[in-house]
Amino acid sequence: MSINFLLDLLALLTALAAAYLWFRASSYQVRRVSKSEDINSLDLNRIVTAINRTQLLNRRAALATALSALIIALKFAHDMLTR
Repeated sequence: MSINFLLDLLALLTALAAAYLWFRASSYQVRRVSKSEDINSLDLNRIVTAINRTQLLNRRAALATALSALIIALKFAHDMLTR
């Protein structure tokens, strides 16, 4: 197994992980609140939890995207050095 194949495989897997995490982050929706509605602590807790969960998934997706870009950059560097 060559280093190019391994870097291609890692780039593919991290790109797929990023896409999956972005998809999961976009599936969480925060419930709309009416002006006339009274918000209790349970409602506020649900809203904050949904926002935190989305933020965490977005952070993981951004990390996976950065990792994928780094692996592709390493592949390009390896290709340039081995010519």
